Amino acid sequence: MSVVNQAFGKNSTYIAVPFLNLMANIQQRAGSVRIRVGGNTQETAKFVDTLPDGKMISKDISSSSNPTQTPPLDYTTDLFILMKSISSFVNVRWFLGIPFFETDPFDLSIAEQGQSILGDLLIGLQAGNEPDLYARHGHRGADYTPQSYVDEFGALVAAMTSDTHDTNRNILIGPSLANADWQPNEVWDTGFVDTYSENLAFLSVERYPTDNCFAQFGVGTPRDPQELFPNYLTHTAGQNLAGQYIDSTAYAQEKGKGLIMFETNSASCGGFAGISDSFGAALWALDYSMQLAYSNFSGALFHVGGQNVFYNVTPPTNQSTYHQWTIGPVYYAALIMAEALGASNTSQILDLNANTGNEFTPAYAIYENGNPVRVALFNYITDPTGGSTYTASIAIGGGETGQSIMTPATVKVKYLAADSVSQKGNFMWAGQTFGDHFASDGRLMGDEDVQTVTCDQANNVCPITVPAPGFALVFLSDEAQTESDAVPSTTFATTAHTKLVNTATVDQSVLETSNGHSGGDGRDFSSTSKGSQSGAIGVKASVGMTLAAVGFTACLALL
Repeated sequence: MSVVNQAFGKNSTYIAVPFLNLMANIQQRAGSVRIRVGGNTQETAKFVDTLPDGKMISKDISSSSNPTQTPPLDYTTDLFILMKSISSFVNVRWFLGIPFFETDPFDLSIAEQGQSILGDLLIGLQAGNEPDLYARHGHRGADYTPQSYVDEFGALVAAMTSDTHDTNRNILIGPSLANADWQPNEVWDTGFVDTYSENLAFLSVERYPTDNCFAQFGVGTPRDPQELFPNYLTHTAGQNLAGQYIDSTAYAQEKGKGLIMFETNSASCGGFAGISDSFGAALWALDYSMQLAYSNFSGALFHVGGQNVFYNVTPPTNQSTYHQWTIGPVYYAALIMAEALGASNTSQILDLNANTGNEFTPAYAIYENGNPVRVALFNYITDPTGGSTYTASIAIGGGETGQSIMTPATVKVKYLAADSVSQKGNFMWAGQTFGDHFASDGRLMGDEDVQTVTCDQANNVCPITVPAPGFALVFLSDEAQTESDAVPSTTFATTAHTKLVNTATVDQSVLETSNGHSGGDGRDFSSTSKGSQSGAIGVKASVGMTLAAVGFTACLALL
């Protein structure tokens, strides 16, 4: 919640065009996007009528709390106006969170303002963020239990008795445990879901495989990313995480509820440099997402944080005001997951236990209405010699299946590729990329490369090559590929710039052959900062320079 002005736009009059383009990419493939605005910051967020300088949020860094140094935050209605404006351009639906640190009385401002402005664009209100950590972090007494949380949830429902909350009290989400000091079954055993079934839109949990809190905040256990990296480069990583919730997904289905992984990523407290921003993280996040779907989760939300976070989907920095955006590996995973599932909302995923369960070469089949439509193939191994590239043999029907042979004459294949699992940036998806650091406006660059593979129908097999490292998404029919491109691609124009100074650039070829202070004696210089004073008389002769339009942060002005 505290970084919405970095990711979405500074307020409702300026929406970040790269963000809109990135969301439009997913909408094209999945039909819609779901975004959560919340986290630890929501617990102390306060509604105010106005903030100075047109701000929609304001943080008090000096009063930060929690091991992750979460700052108290003030917000205005402009936050929800911005969110609604985003939804007018891209089909985004929103989750918000009700502050839970103070419960007598509850502050329901965020629910009231959100519902008033967003209406049915608001699809869920989280009631408590990781309550199993409240006692450990000093927000409740040591005697705080799962039943204590359930009692507070009931008090929240009781507080929502006015007409203002007719909708809100039936779109609540909980319990959002971190699997730290409690386990989900401890909450289920209280009768939580049966008691508040009509109020619960979704059940939720939150989970990271590990943390980097010691390096970031000086708490917890020191961890060496070099030693941990191999843990992410195996199919068992996603299996072990999702496997902890098999009983809970079965319970949710029994109760007619969807279970959402409401917050996750490669490591809490910002992730790891060299892991969270690598190609390996893209493979891990994609495999983990598919494993969650196979385990009957209804969705997963990958966390985005501030400038010190390595796993960000779209990490904003102070350089983003005059360069462009850096698109992280998790966004590639989200984009491909959307394409793999498509927009039919009938998809089912099966872990194929491929290659006799080889942990480095997993595979999944995606079905729609009981029919196989796509196949996902992974290769976690880095091998520039090509010796670890493998060929997967895909057959549809025949053999011991008891079904007639349905292997097509040809299939289409898209590849996610990089030179190694440790590569940063310039990942390729079907021949296109979001580029290197500070290089993207949210649109894929390059020509799409969808490969056609001829199948051997006589032997009922389609041979698919999977590079090391890499990922292949196989479309078993033209319709399967078309259906994953649900709506026409939409991009957004830049109508305003937020950085109009210090954006001059020098042509690289000129810089490489220049003699530095050519044309001057190298002694007289003036400040380059706007509005500053200097006693120098200025450079006597200047090198020709051009203003680079690409060097501005692109924003959409809403008039």
